[in-house]
Amino acid sequence: MPPGYISRKITMVLLIGNYPLDRYPSMLLFNDLMRQGLTAAGVQAELVRPEPFFGNIFSSGTLGKWLGYIDKFVFFPFRLRKKLAAARPSIVHICDHSSAIYVPACCRRAPVVVTCHDLFAVRAALGEPVDRVPTWTGRILQKWILRGLRQADALACISGATASDAERIVRRNGAQPKIEIVHLAPNFDYASMAPDKARKKLTAFFDVDLPFVLHVGSNTPRKNRAGLLRIFARGREKWSGQLVIAGEVLNHQLRRIANDLGLTDRVIEVENPDGETLKALYNLATAMLYPSRFEGFGWPIIEAQACGCPVICSNTAPLPEVAGDAGLYHDVNDEEGFARDLLLMVNPDERARWSKKSLANAQRFSREKMIARYLEIYRSLGAAA
Repeated sequence: MPPGYISRKITMVLLIGNYPLDRYPSMLLFNDLMRQGLTAAGVQAELVRPEPFFGNIFSSGTLGKWLGYIDKFVFFPFRLRKKLAAARPSIVHICDHSSAIYVPACCRRAPVVVTCHDLFAVRAALGEPVDRVPTWTGRILQKWILRGLRQADALACISGATASDAERIVRRNGAQPKIEIVHLAPNFDYASMAPDKARKKLTAFFDVDLPFVLHVGSNTPRKNRAGLLRIFARGREKWSGQLVIAGEVLNHQLRRIANDLGLTDRVIEVENPDGETLKALYNLATAMLYPSRFEGFGWPIIEAQACGCPVICSNTAPLPEVAGDAGLYHDVNDEEGFARDLLLMVNPDERARWSKKSLANAQRFSREKMIARYLEIYRSLGAAA
């Protein structure tokens, strides 16, 4: 038990969530996943987060970002302090490391746990080579976030790769937060679906009578969508399938690459599908291609595997940690190898074999297991069930 904390019963966990206008839908889903999971485990949990006020005046561009800063960094801390005084939580759990700036306001009231999804932005601010170049205001913000992480009682890292970054970056100059690994759980009921039901769900988007390979993600450079298009193009003469891109639609640069590769009529885009649509996509896809350069975890991997969809992904940590022995791995630059495994999945027997392995691996990840790990961390900080 950390010094300064007496043993206390877990009467209430105060969850600090994400600002909605930051437009990180996966983080908003994680906020709700934590609240619902703790409640289902019999633990009272309340979710608070910065609410848009000034941000609603102008919600995009530079002005929108600065107005959002007022909501997040001026008004919300006052509301948070009032909530802490009134609720007297047993544990404060900050659901996203990007909100670690609130740690100093919380740590005198109760032990603080921060879920650390990745440290890419912090690493960029420190000058490490990642796929983003921070602005001067971004560097200041990341310094505040890093300072908050160093004052937390525990960091719950979603993968071994993120935990390694935390050990290297956060635990410096005497900072000693506990560093634990807590794998994510699916944020929706991803599971096998009857083919007819899945086809009916997808007919509004494209011709489901043609086979397709799936990618789920964004245009962030680390997602390597340019490589994805080149991989698919390598097998286009040997397979009549389509490439379905779910999530963020392709930007102008990626559309030009697709056009240059002659893929314009083979690429289908499904913008920001809901959980049921994504579930249908995973169930009908020949495979999911995921040639990402680096990740904090790789949520689409466990989503796909829970639906029995084979995953062909890069061998960069933490993807093998997540996909386990059900993943087909290649170096991110081995585009020929990716294409070869994609064509392998066209064989129904091979796909069935890897589908079975995928379903087995997906059993390692569940909301109940994730919440049980968090309860262990809460207890290690002096909270008793």
